[in-house]
Amino acid sequence: MKYNRLLCAGIAVYLLCISSCPTPYTNAQNTSYASPAPTKGRAYYEERGDIVWEVPTHRKLIALTFDDGPDESNTPAILDLLQKYDAKATFFVVGSRVEKLPHLVKREREEGHEVGNHTFLHSSFQYISRNKALSELDQGQTSIVQATGAGTHLFRPPGGSYNDSLVKLSKEKGLKIILWSWHQDTLDWRKPGVHRIADKVLRNARNGDIVLMHDYVHQSTQTVEALKIILPELKKRGYSFVTVSELLSNREKPDGLIEVNK
Repeated sequence: MKYNRLLCAGIAVYLLCISSCPTPYTNAQNTSYASPAPTKGRAYYEERGDIVWEVPTHRKLIALTFDDGPDESNTPAILDLLQKYDAKATFFVVGSRVEKLPHLVKREREEGHEVGNHTFLHSSFQYISRNKALSELDQGQTSIVQATGAGTHLFRPPGGSYNDSLVKLSKEKGLKIILWSWHQDTLDWRKPGVHRIADKVLRNARNGDIVLMHDYVHQSTQTVEALKIILPELKKRGYSFVTVSELLSNREKPDGLIEVNK
């Protein structure tokens, strides 16, 4: 009898524990939904030339890229600095901002810089329908054509989000997805301080880097001030600043590269 009472008590405690604790399956579902991962890793897309993070080259070339512009104050200041140091860059522009400041995007092209599509409204591509994604790409492209007279073949998804569907859609639209070197994300949009931005670039500078910065950061000139440090120092080290397309033209084919996206 005593044994039965102990057994019943043990079962009751067990049932209470499992009812008050979520199952591992439930946790896994929640985590997966909150932080979806691409179906394939970087190596898969990189080997096929579907997505570019950086470009293997022995030449001292770096591509500076600026997202989210144009901006009426920061973009002209950045263009002035690039001109001063004979540097070329790539601007991934947001179409809705291009419509408001088309003269700045036109100036970017006229001064030898490259313009890339960064969507029309800077919508996240993590949870987005194909039709919405297509609209974002098409409207972004149209804004660039209207401002400069020509489109672009480069595309950078907001936040760097990508998956198989987006890669396929980009190919259909004749766009190459350009991300950035993982060691060259300046996080300037967080306004970390001028010297932190500059130090991030200078400390990690390597041949073939694609550097991520922003020419539109609300109420911040930190990126502009950091460039005043970055440009002369890297030039002193022998680096040249080129557009993304120029960097791609200097690619040295690494072993194992699968040429399937020409």
